[in-house]
Amino acid sequence: MGKLSIKLHDKCKNRKESSSWPLTKCFQHGSGRDDAIGITQEWGIDFSNLFIGHKFSQGAHSQIYHGIYKKEHAAVKFVKVRYNDQKGIPKSLLEAQFLREVTHLPRLHHQNVVKFIGAHKDTDFYCILTEYQQKGSLRVYLNKLESKPISLKRVIDFALDIARGMEYIHAQGIIHRDLKPENVLVDGEIRLKIADFGIACEASKCDSLRGTYRWMAPEMIKGKRYGRKVDVYSFGLILWELVSGTVPFEGLSPIQVAVAVADRNSRPIIPSHCPHVLSDLIKQCWELKPEKRPEFCQIVRVLEQLDQGCSFLPPKKLKQHPLSLRKW
Repeated sequence: MGKLSIKLHDKCKNRKESSSWPLTKCFQHGSGRDDAIGITQEWGIDFSNLFIGHKFSQGAHSQIYHGIYKKEHAAVKFVKVRYNDQKGIPKSLLEAQFLREVTHLPRLHHQNVVKFIGAHKDTDFYCILTEYQQKGSLRVYLNKLESKPISLKRVIDFALDIARGMEYIHAQGIIHRDLKPENVLVDGEIRLKIADFGIACEASKCDSLRGTYRWMAPEMIKGKRYGRKVDVYSFGLILWELVSGTVPFEGLSPIQVAVAVADRNSRPIIPSHCPHVLSDLIKQCWELKPEKRPEFCQIVRVLEQLDQGCSFLPPKKLKQHPLSLRKW
């Protein structure tokens, strides 16, 4: 196949089954006043129809359970205010993250963004319901592979799912700010959906909240002004991880990563067997200057070219180690 070119200067175009595990009926909600911009009225949860199963994941300040809501599977995220307060995490921070999520997520309707179902704000806890993804996060999926190679087709499919979701999110004027494998979910058909908008912000009024150092753009680490291109940088690290099979800056602490990226302009080494198109794309995504990074609509265009190229390869070729295909 001929060499595919990356043209990043082009203008962008807008582009019930029953559970097999025991269920416990959820407790009735308390009478705490809900002051979160009409959440009770607009996004309220009918707790009489919510059943809670096992905990399958947890975040920095939350626990996530498999639930059934109105006979549909759901992911139920609980943030226990008092418990986190005892750990030194202020209620104001938890409330701010909750309000961000219930402000942004309900307005996002895209196949590569997790679907919002409902939310509830109480004195002692916050609760958010989203669609349930049985495969968990992309991090869980990658860990189960135990560094086994992912087919080139799967790498491109994953990258396209994330890029298309982020293209849509940016088109809505939202910056995610914490794009990483832990915040990307895998559905039953092995397609990806962007999740966790707890520190997302409107592009026109972002504050000082920041994401995770290992995937964080240098301008954000340095506390400089930034825009939506911080998400493009994070995407470059995810794409590198899909290609390399390892975590970025493995062996370094978060602070060490921040110093390496911000002070030394360090980046992970791209494997020599990486297809040149993906290698070029990764390098452009993590450019030091944000203006040199592509927009997600441009990234989608490049990946679609590569995906079309994959369709011409024989099935046996696609099952081989993808990154040994020198013709790319």
